[in-house]
Amino acid sequence: MVLIQIIGFGFVTALAALLLKSTKPELSLAVTIVGGILILLSAFELLEDSLSILKKIAEISSLSSVLIKTLIKIVGIGYITEFSAGILQDFGSNSVADKVVFGGKIIIFTLTLPIVEKLLELVLSFLSLL
Repeated sequence: MVLIQIIGFGFVTALAALLLKSTKPELSLAVTIVGGILILLSAFELLEDSLSILKKIAEISSLSSVLIKTLIKIVGIGYITEFSAGILQDFGSNSVADKVVFGGKIIIFTLTLPIVEKLLELVLSFLSLL
């Protein structure tokens, strides 16, 4: 059901943006952004269930909640970056879109460093047991 809603928002947004692009390009951009936000809000309905499952997995496996939150942030930053870059590319700003993607990658890299550090500590602790 949510997939049909997302696809419907996508088609309506694309058609409205296409019709407005030749007459009112500034409205075309606004329609694209609003349509994208509606699509994201529709997808977030499903994300709520996934987050509760991730919390259960963290409790069962005794993973740190900070680790789970960091992983969720990484995924969120990736999606938001890709979404934003897509809008910029739709409006011919490929150079700016590339820089947004690069900035997102730097942020993701920065967030992954503590995870890599914890993983290295875990491997070293296993090696010291041998």
